[in-house]
Amino acid sequence: MSQPDDLSLFRSEPFLGAVNKFEELVTQSGRIFLIGAGCSKCAGLPLTGELTAEVLKNVELKEESKIILKKIQSLFDGATSANIEDYLSEIIDLIAIAERRRDRSAKKTAVEFHGETFELNQLSEVADQVKRAIVAVIEKDVSIDTHRRFIKTVHQPLRPNKYAQNQGVDYLVLNYDTLFEDALALEKLSFADGLEGGMTGWWNLAAFSKSGLEARVYKLHGSITWYEVEGDPLPRRLSKNLGAFATKDKHVVIWPASVKYRETQKDPYAQLAGLARSVLRPVGDSQKVLVACGYSFNDLHINAEIDRALKESKGNLTVVAFSSESQPVGQLKAWHESDAVKNQVLIFSNRGFFHGDVIHVSKEDLLWWKFENLTRLLGGER
Repeated sequence: MSQPDDLSLFRSEPFLGAVNKFEELVTQSGRIFLIGAGCSKCAGLPLTGELTAEVLKNVELKEESKIILKKIQSLFDGATSANIEDYLSEIIDLIAIAERRRDRSAKKTAVEFHGETFELNQLSEVADQVKRAIVAVIEKDVSIDTHRRFIKTVHQPLRPNKYAQNQGVDYLVLNYDTLFEDALALEKLSFADGLEGGMTGWWNLAAFSKSGLEARVYKLHGSITWYEVEGDPLPRRLSKNLGAFATKDKHVVIWPASVKYRETQKDPYAQLAGLARSVLRPVGDSQKVLVACGYSFNDLHINAEIDRALKESKGNLTVVAFSSESQPVGQLKAWHESDAVKNQVLIFSNRGFFHGDVIHVSKEDLLWWKFENLTRLLGGER
């Protein structure tokens, strides 16, 4: 087992002050956590690039599917960090084209790309196989200790006599795994993830509105435990010991980050997107804090929603972003340089802290962006 990272840099200024500022923000009401793939790494699950490599060689993929995926991959030659979610999105876009032609009774419903023609059923089978391969890679033994500590810290006093103003915490989860749901359940916290029941459950949007909830988990890209059942457009959670009704032949309900067409028009994706939009909006003069961890800010749709919420919040939404980049890049750089929102965005990068005109640069890696280190800092460790 590897030794934990040294956190001594955070015992003195200026980075002690930055950590204290973060701690102060997360003791307020209106706490939202945006959870990306980086938060699952410490549990033993792969990052997106690693997931891509493992899926492409998984036994769930038949030879014909591998051939089609290679053609899809070739379309991304020269692209930056293209991954399995991009390939799956491309397939789903092609499926949407074929379905639109079919629904309009077109004579030609097959889709041409890369010099070949593919029928709707071929593309649908590839998409299903990719999703099953993702499940096969993610569905394995994990270490959930860090997630349990994180949940304990967020839902309990951060220090003696230092309590968060208690109301339900919102988790916007971009991962397909169930680490946060499992951790919340193991800590005996009441939460909603949109499904009622137990090991076998059904979708019920009203679950998020129940009183007394300590947390709400919005799986914005679906889950490896969600499946489509014939005759029901909404997902079910299915126990694997259901025999003839088992999950083997069911469609997995997951949506890649960049999917644009058919899937985004369907529930519960559209319902979850609407709920997330509402979660990001402070009501009246209330304050909300969005903490992004394990997220690389590469999902343009998510970025656009946060950007709109920031600009519409009248200063009442604060974004705290932990980034493995040495300094703000991409969307974070744009926010940091925007006079309209820069004071609402705190960036904890690998080599510095950036908040409006306040910039503290480090010559050493800060590593506070790692989920396990963020958890330790929240728990008071220095």
